[in-house]
Amino acid sequence: MKFGFYTLGCKVNQYETQAMEQLLRQEGHTLAPFSDGCDVYIINTCSVTAVADKKNRAVIRRCRKANPDAVIAVCGCYPQRDQASVAALGVDVIGGSSDREAFLQDIMTVFQGKKTVYRVDNALKRQKFEILPPGGLDGRTRAMLKVQDGCQNFCTYCIIPYTRGPVRSAPVELAVAQAKALWEKGYKEIVITGIEIASWGRDLPEKPGLELLLKALSEAVPQMRLRLGSLEPRIITPEFCETIKTLPNLCPHFHLSMQSGCDSVLKRMKRKYDTARYLESVCLLKETFPDCAITTDMIVAFPGETEEEFAESLAFIEKCGFADMHIFPYSRRPGTPADKMPGQLDNATKETRSRVACAVAEKMSVTYRQNMIGKVYPVLFEEREGAYFIGHTPNYVKVYLKCDEVLHNQVLSVTIGALYHNGVEGTLP
Repeated sequence: MKFGFYTLGCKVNQYETQAMEQLLRQEGHTLAPFSDGCDVYIINTCSVTAVADKKNRAVIRRCRKANPDAVIAVCGCYPQRDQASVAALGVDVIGGSSDREAFLQDIMTVFQGKKTVYRVDNALKRQKFEILPPGGLDGRTRAMLKVQDGCQNFCTYCIIPYTRGPVRSAPVELAVAQAKALWEKGYKEIVITGIEIASWGRDLPEKPGLELLLKALSEAVPQMRLRLGSLEPRIITPEFCETIKTLPNLCPHFHLSMQSGCDSVLKRMKRKYDTARYLESVCLLKETFPDCAITTDMIVAFPGETEEEFAESLAFIEKCGFADMHIFPYSRRPGTPADKMPGQLDNATKETRSRVACAVAEKMSVTYRQNMIGKVYPVLFEEREGAYFIGHTPNYVKVYLKCDEVLHNQVLSVTIGALYHNGVEGTLP
């Protein structure tokens, strides 16, 4: 059987796609580009916004039109939230956001002749962490290590707690064993990921904190870079920083979820911190890791956001001095409280505020990268782009090195010379 994948959404989705790729290849099936004439097309969906749902539907329709005889299988948060809408598109196999091995078995059942199989559970009743093989295809330098699933924050704009269920954590022993296996496969870096990794351990006996897991991983694979996924800012305490600063292989790059820099908007979002607490986390990290990169996400034009509240957010992000930001205009998500809030803003306002916020974010990014010029960083090289080989520093800045050699999966010391595109240009000392 020849199969192809199309993945939308977050790093957890990417991790789970890579796991399914491995499971199918272990059974002797062949992975092919999604654009090829495959026997089975597997679409791993995102449903974080209505825009994401639109993209899901477009991919499914395009795939069915181009390949009327192929098996179309859809999994992820979209069918978990709205199975009926996916079924209406003529899909052959439907799975949700868990039990990937059963989903793959259902694909084989349909491929062998059964008409359709639909299997979606109740996410809110999940209790166990799903174990999947880590890593991905040969030739990759960075692997994701999923250590947690689910979220119980129930922010007013977010559907994910309903599609991913409650917090479930990987035991330390499992995470350590998978990290060691990734090192043995040749990976030089792992990204510790999950839906909300700051909640790791909340469901385990004795409720250990994330710092315990990080320490165990650092000791297990001391020569492997450890990079953290997105963090909830309240996890950043003096005690947390004191522990992680002792981990020599932890990358000084921290993605702190923010969403707004205005307290009244944060309150409407039902975020569990205010700007004072968020800024405290930023300052703690910068004191502990003086050259660290702090990145974040920001939603603009949330329902009811006034010009004054937006200006307050802009002033706050400048105070934080982020190395990079992802700016998102608010997108209505049916099924969430924010979708029914008064004060929904028009698209023109969303686009204007996005442009303004992106300009501020770009200015901060330039400042951060300019401060790297003249310094030497270890760079993990990943791929060629024209005359350059591309890699990333520990603080996750993209480095362009003009070089004829193949540097894939090598870590080399590079002197930063100048800004270049969305990163910096470097030279070997």
